[in-house]
Amino acid sequence: MPHLQSRFAAALAPNLDAGEVAGIPELTPALARTLIERIDGIPLFAHAYSLLGNFTYGTLRPRDLLVYAHNHELKGVCIHLLDGEERGLGKMDDAGLLEFGAEAKALGLDVHLEISSTEKADVDEVVRIALILGVTHIRAYSRYEGFLSEVLVRVDEDLAYLAELADTHDLQFYFEQHEELKSGEIAAALQKINHPRLHALFDFGNMVNACERPMDALAELAPHIRQVHLKGIKIIPEGNGFGHRGVLQGGAEDDLPGPRMLFELLMLGDSEPQLIAFALEQENHYRAPAFRLRDEDPNPFIPYRDMSTTDLPEGLSLAEMLVQEPQWAVNQLTHVRSVLAQLRELAECRLESAAMAAAGTGATTNWSQS
Repeated sequence: MPHLQSRFAAALAPNLDAGEVAGIPELTPALARTLIERIDGIPLFAHAYSLLGNFTYGTLRPRDLLVYAHNHELKGVCIHLLDGEERGLGKMDDAGLLEFGAEAKALGLDVHLEISSTEKADVDEVVRIALILGVTHIRAYSRYEGFLSEVLVRVDEDLAYLAELADTHDLQFYFEQHEELKSGEIAAALQKINHPRLHALFDFGNMVNACERPMDALAELAPHIRQVHLKGIKIIPEGNGFGHRGVLQGGAEDDLPGPRMLFELLMLGDSEPQLIAFALEQENHYRAPAFRLRDEDPNPFIPYRDMSTTDLPEGLSLAEMLVQEPQWAVNQLTHVRSVLAQLRELAECRLESAAMAAAGTGATTNWSQS
């Protein structure tokens, strides 16, 4: 048992500090059973951003993401209205949208929509498209410039509008912590509105740009998290803050405690899993600057940010990037499934060990009474 616990701790330890390593839980039989159940039922989703170059510059269409997800036995897809721009869902006519929705249903895939805004016009448009597709899950995040107190007032107003639409159209909205707001600020906003159809989407790396540690951010936002974007990042110090560069998840450059975050997210929820989607959002070569600083004013000025995009990586031609990008996506899927398989194997070993111990105890008791 001590050896098994040390293997479990080692599996969860990458990129944790000493205190976080010390907080790794004991792999009890009860935890092992729950972990196996959660791993076996994990809803892995393909994310269009992992193939953004091929959507933008190549030949991929939204339906190709459905085929990709189906071929890799995933639960569904997360797709931005603008993925592929002129070929994206946001540019389709109603007939094209109905065809896309019908194909997703025929393949047994869930579709989650995403926009990079909480402004009324953008929200109204994604709701219109969601209703045509029969989609009920929508991710959004704010991109406002101004002092933090002003930004949070606008976020509160936007969340109220999302709640109104959610009730009217039977929708679920997910507010992502997207680099400029801290997890506690988002948690407070969601707690203030306290609406059953409004949740958080946790991103593996965005908290770094808000000057937060990954495990601290996860703990802060945990009660509200229903979806997650999985990825790898290289943390880049920038003055009194931190930016990041997207790297292959689980690779040599990945600075995130990915296995531990994956474990904690899997275990959220008591009788039922709390998360409904684990989206594979590989963002190799994506760059994002520091937005929050360690020594910032209590009411800092939040600069405007554009929607996320990834430029052509230095040293790669467009043709080379279009070939390598799908390989990066498969690399991430392979890594995540290998981590899950390792954790499942350890959980199975723990249950076998407990069963053998119980059988041994029973045999000894029977012999002593004979």
